[in-house]
Amino acid sequence: MKSELERMEDATMEHLNSMRHTIAKSRDKLGNNLRKVQSEQARVSQISHAPHVMIKDIETQFEKATKLTRVDVAFLFVATALQCLRQYFFTMPKERVGDQEAASAIKSHEHSDRSHRLYNPDLEEIIVSPVPFDTAMGARQYGALSGFGALGHRGATPGHDPIAGLVFGTANIATSTLTNWRMESYHIYTGTIGNAKGAQDIFMRRADTNRVLSETFINKLVHQGIDGRIIVGVSVAKEIQHLRSDVYSKDSLPLPLISAINPVIAGELATRGLDMANALNTGKQLAYAIAIDTIIALIHGFFYQESDCISRSMYEARTRRILIYSNIIASGSNAVAAALAQCCAGSGGQIVDWGGYINTLRHIAFDTKKINEIKRDFLRNELYTRVVGEKYDFMEDK
Repeated sequence: MKSELERMEDATMEHLNSMRHTIAKSRDKLGNNLRKVQSEQARVSQISHAPHVMIKDIETQFEKATKLTRVDVAFLFVATALQCLRQYFFTMPKERVGDQEAASAIKSHEHSDRSHRLYNPDLEEIIVSPVPFDTAMGARQYGALSGFGALGHRGATPGHDPIAGLVFGTANIATSTLTNWRMESYHIYTGTIGNAKGAQDIFMRRADTNRVLSETFINKLVHQGIDGRIIVGVSVAKEIQHLRSDVYSKDSLPLPLISAINPVIAGELATRGLDMANALNTGKQLAYAIAIDTIIALIHGFFYQESDCISRSMYEARTRRILIYSNIIASGSNAVAAALAQCCAGSGGQIVDWGGYINTLRHIAFDTKKINEIKRDFLRNELYTRVVGEKYDFMEDK
């Protein structure tokens, strides 16, 4: 009996000791968890009292991660050098020539030989005769070319517009007429005035503008069969050839469709350098500048390595900074060179890289915006990570 009681007592004590050990273990674990909560509370309290310090630290971390490395600086020098080479060797404006010199290659084998078939010149007449919208003889009698601004007959006639000319210039050539921006049309014929030597294109009398267009694009294209279509095709080719001969002449051509709004404004813009020749050259400068930037960006992208411990988007920020800096440096150097050339030789306008300036402004506007977006995403993610912190391990206990 006694031994049975002793066994029960021993079992009870063993159970109590086990319970005591379990309670102690739970108490220690609870204490550790409470200390973690207190530590997290202190961390969050510190963040809440000085959030600007943490944000500034994250911004510093971003700037450090996207700072240009030695490899990036090498790309910067290469990109800048390519842009500078482009400015002075690949996109320099073509030298302007006089109007007569520009047209000499074409007009050397042209002479006025019009048969006066109203609205219906034959193919040979179209080929050998000059374009009718270059005619000035007899225009004063009708006031046909007056009041259109500084560009004279080029600002007065839609045949000299780089876009409208494909319609009106083609129709004028195909019908031996001249149309001005008041939509007044005139028949052009071969004749002489005063002491002029040889036969020339001369204003004959008024024509119907609607008929000029209908005879070209309805009668000849639809009703005259293959012969009419050939005449229209040759007229288009002659119009394009004439525009090409005029575009790099001294007076060049007006900007597309500006004369349709106000020929005087088109002339004023041209006298200030805003003409078709400069527009084409600016487009070429911009296209070459973008091509160089694209090549630099692609090659720089190949150097990305995940071992650099930065994301692809942050590496992209470095690429965009290379493009911004290289274009700013190249444009700045061109501005200085143009200013010096203007002061010393009065020819600074010939080397101004307008297309490069546009490309630089494009990078400043769009790449800076993209870098700020990348920075904002980095700040948001890093801020979330720091505020939320690590998960409590005791919250995952079952």
